[in-house]
Order: sequence, then structure tokens, then C-alpha cells
Amino acid sequence: MAATTSWVPADAKGDFSIHNLPFGIFSTSSGAPRAGVRIGDSIVDLKALSSDPAAAGLKSIHGAAASFAQPTLNAFAESGRATHKGVRAELQAILGGSDSLLQSNDALKQKVLVPVSQAKMHLPMQIGDYTDFYAGYNHAFKVGVLFRGPDNALQPNYTHIPVGYHGRSSSIVVSGTPIQRPRGQILPNPAAAEKIPVTAACKRFDYELELAAFICKPTQMGDSVDVNEADEYIFGYVLLNDWSARDIQAWEYIPLGPFNGKNFGSTISPWIVTGDALEPFRTEPLENKTAIQPYLQQSQKKSVYDIKLQTTINTNGKTDGSIISETSAKNLLWSFPQMVAHHTYGGCNLRAGDMLGSGTISGTELRERGSLLEMTEGGKQDFEIGQGKVRRFLEDGDSVVMYGYCEKEGIRVGFGDCEGTILPAKAL
Repeated sequence: MAATTSWVPADAKGDFSIHNLPFGIFSTSSGAPRAGVRIGDSIVDLKALSSDPAAAGLKSIHGAAASFAQPTLNAFAESGRATHKGVRAELQAILGGSDSLLQSNDALKQKVLVPVSQAKMHLPMQIGDYTDFYAGYNHAFKVGVLFRGPDNALQPNYTHIPVGYHGRSSSIVVSGTPIQRPRGQILPNPAAAEKIPVTAACKRFDYELELAAFICKPTQMGDSVDVNEADEYIFGYVLLNDWSARDIQAWEYIPLGPFNGKNFGSTISPWIVTGDALEPFRTEPLENKTAIQPYLQQSQKKSVYDIKLQTTINTNGKTDGSIISETSAKNLLWSFPQMVAHHTYGGCNLRAGDMLGSGTISGTELRERGSLLEMTEGGKQDFEIGQGKVRRFLEDGDSVVMYGYCEKEGIRVGFGDCEGTILPAKAL
């Protein structure tokens, strides 16, 4: 895997190198939301580039001009993996060190390269449906121990199927959008014989460190996707903070699962990193010792990515939060292709823009856990978050920032920030 350089200056962390080139939707004061690609601290305005006569020789980019003018990436995503690959290859060519089309054309360069500081990011996709899985084995086991004890930590189905539930797509927001503390029914004394709830603001507010995939290839109702072809149905990946109101969820989730404890908000990073960019970082998932059904058996053994995932909590508007947890996306028992195969096995149709969440990703050690629920043993002990402060659960004004990146042989591919700041609950 040889490193390639670009004449565009790199960003400080190097997340957005020429090896990455993730897709997103941005706007400026002089233009409506449109498609772009991030490189360094610049955005390639794909609408401007694809419509300029000087770029007519870029067949894939020019051919996708209509979709680049849209306020979401849905149409471009649905054009298929071959088109995505073609556009990415042409961008690597014109952004590489030997290009003259863009590098030496000052007028075109000024038109096409937009400083990130001048851009506002938007949700990259119109999300029709959102399914959240529970594929992070270590998280599922730890939470199971907290709720049911070590002898009954996992439900009998956990190693047989990618367990999931249908979430709420309307409340998914892009990084930087504040999240209001939710209200709901809470059981003030779970140990009491008579279960009488109260209505109040959430007191056990938590984050969940996840990865999410966007669907690009729709399916017909009644059809199913072969697990070994499922990668062709995935446009790319983002970071996901699937916020959780633990106390609201604890009272409501039996017998049908999460509802108001989850539907108030989920935050994603703005740049969709393609599978092509992540390809060099493939690795094997956690071992599943259960004999799984044939429709979930993959020929690709390296079916997940070694994406380093980090979380910080900034307080009172400060941005000096230290990393409180660090884990890897390889801590999944089920891969996204397996999630797609299982999701469609019964005939459920997928649409371009549908989003699949991984579930909370945790390692086995304290500083590898992807939620405060795990770190504080269910809220029973303080956890040091840096800056001389501790938390059991999140407080108003806390800003949770997640990062993700892959690094190998001098090449780095990153996701940027996934950030949300907690606002106080509205008055009852």
C-alpha cells in the first residue's frame, strides 16, 4: 500500500488525505447545499467541477453532474459502486502531485476548492429508514452482566442473528447540532414492589459510540441480499452517536424494546467514507463460536475494518477534553454485510439512504468501553473524564466528541468529528 501525495495541503490530523476523499453535502453563503468531497482543509465542489467545460474529460464526474447539484447524496449513491469508484479515481488523478487540469488553472481552482472554514455541513443523505443493530459483543455482554448477571448476560439468540431494532430517522442530525435533554416516564424507585413512574427530565443521559453504514443500492420487497454481495449495497460509513436516555429506556423497553429513550436524537459525522477508502484496513471480526445459518456465512473472512474509535467529553464550552475511551470497530461480532443480509432475508426492501447502525462498540478494558453505562458500572461509580472532573452520566453543557480513523504504512483515513452538545430539557 504505497502512499500518494497531493498538492492540496493536508489537514492537521491528516484524516482527509488523497487516500480518503469522503463525500458530503455542504453549503456556502453564496450557494445552496450541494455535493462535495473533503481533502485536507478544502472541499472539492463537485457541482462546480462537474459543470465546468474544462472538466468535460472527467467522464465519471461529468456524468454525475445532475446528482452533484442535489441537496442530498441519495441520487449519487444510487448510481452504484462503479460510479463511486470512477469519480474517486478521477479525483485522485486531478488532486495528485502531477495534475495540471486543476493545479495550474487558478480560476478553476478558486471556483472548485472551497475552504472548510467557509462551509456549513448538512446531513449527507435523506434517511428514509434507520435500523440499529447490537453487534458490539463486548458492550452487549457487559450490559447483560449489569442487568442480568454473568450467567445470563447474553440472550440465547445473540450469537445466532444480528439483533437489531428499527430506530427513528427523523431525529438523526449532523455533527455540531445541539441535543436537548429528553423528558419521559422514569421509575424513581426500581426496587419498590409497586411500580409507579413519574414524568421528568432524563437523569441518566448517555452516549453510545457506534459506526453506521448507508445503503446505496435498493432492493425489491420480497427479495434478499446475498451476504457475499452485500458490500455492493453499501455506499459508505459514518460515525454515529446514538444517544440514550437510560432511565427512560429502562422503564419502557419491556416488552417491545427502545422507544422514547432513543428516538429524541442521534448524531452522525458529516463525511461518508467509502468502502474503497477503507479497503486496506480490513480485518477479521470477533470470533463467533456458534454455527451460524448458511445465509450469514461469508467467504470474506476480513469482513470488518480496524477503525480506531475515540471519545472525549468537553465541559462548559471548553475544547480541551482528554480522550476517555479508545476502541476499534473490529470489536464487532457481526459485519455490516451480515446485517444487510439478515435485514433483507425475510423480504424487507432497502432504499438508497437507509442507515444501519452497528450498536455500541466496546473493547474489554475499562478505557475501551463505548458508553458511560459500562464505565460507571450502571451509574454506581464515578468515572474520570479529564480536566479534574468525573461523571456518572452526562450533564447539561457537556459536549461529546467522537473521532474515528485508520492508519497503516503511513496512510491515514479518518472520519472527522461527530460532536453534540447537551442542552437543558424544556420546562415541563
